[in-house]
Amino acid sequence: MSLKLNSSSDLIAVNAHLAELDAGQRIRWALDNLPAQHVCSSSFGAQSAALLHLLNTAAPGIPVLFVDTGFLFPETYEFANQLTQRFRLNVLRALPNESMRWKEDEVAGLQHVGVEAITRYNQIHKVEPMQRLLDQLQAGTWIAGLRRAQSHSRSELDFLQRKGGRWKVNPLADWTDRTIGRYLQQHDLPYHPLWEQGYVSIGDRHLTQALMPGELPEQTRFFGLKRECGLHE
Repeated sequence: MSLKLNSSSDLIAVNAHLAELDAGQRIRWALDNLPAQHVCSSSFGAQSAALLHLLNTAAPGIPVLFVDTGFLFPETYEFANQLTQRFRLNVLRALPNESMRWKEDEVAGLQHVGVEAITRYNQIHKVEPMQRLLDQLQAGTWIAGLRRAQSHSRSELDFLQRKGGRWKVNPLADWTDRTIGRYLQQHDLPYHPLWEQGYVSIGDRHLTQALMPGELPEQTRFFGLKRECGLHE
């Protein structure tokens, strides 16, 4: 069954309903009420095992879209392989257009060229590849692991959004780091290998740093110049 909302008040009512459900029930609701193709995305970042476990329980085999910029940490690739094998995930990689792909030295120098260049890099290596893959799959519903606690820019995140002509579902929107930690412990699930080294938000190796005393987690990405890469804006 496909959901039809005729007004913003309808969407508000659905989000109020989803707020009364737990994360697993929200995923089940999305699978039952929102249009196919259903897909989810994962960065295979610090706490990604929680959403992947929930999805694997509710919808084994759902396409897992993984944006592979070519500049991720080796530990991220290892973590992705570990979870893929453990959950038998159906991982589809979103890759940048080879003719537009930046070189290693260009990415390494991003710290010195400002927000505009970082935004352009993210558009080429993340946003366009993901959009292209979503379009190829004709995705009607995109499930993501965004949470309000991750940053100020996500503090008012809804469980259900309409984005780019498709439904966007954030079943973990109200989960805190403590909620994630309890879930991982309860189900014997791992954090990303770099978590213990102070990496709380993990992206490309040139654009990610460990959390320093007095910093906010959102300051550990893109040299603190911005928080969002554009995938979820």
